[in-house]
Amino acid sequence: MEARATAKFIRLSPQKVRLVADLIRGKNAGEAINILRFTKKRASRAIEKVLHSAISNAEQKSERLDVDRLVIARTFINEGPRMKRVRPAPRGRAYRYQRRMSHITVVVEDGEK
Repeated sequence: MEARATAKFIRLSPQKVRLVADLIRGKNAGEAINILRFTKKRASRAIEKVLHSAISNAEQKSERLDVDRLVIARTFINEGPRMKRVRPAPRGRAYRYQRRMSHITVVVEDGEK
């Protein structure tokens, strides 16, 4: 049995979020929460929220589920829309830059296989 949770339009670059997501992929849910709590990256907070939501979704699906046996089956970070912004430049010009967004998905499965 698997459960998933998704957070969309997170104001973090997908490249930076993937660094943290790679740390927890394939780990036990309790161990993953511990890793995220002590990781000094801004993305770890967002991924931890999504992981808690996925665990909660798994509890809602099955009453007989043992939460301690949940394993993170898949985590993937997709790129969301980009916000185009303009920064003033010398001599009346303007430089364009992009603010990137991420869609974070975490899938947890029961560990008995």
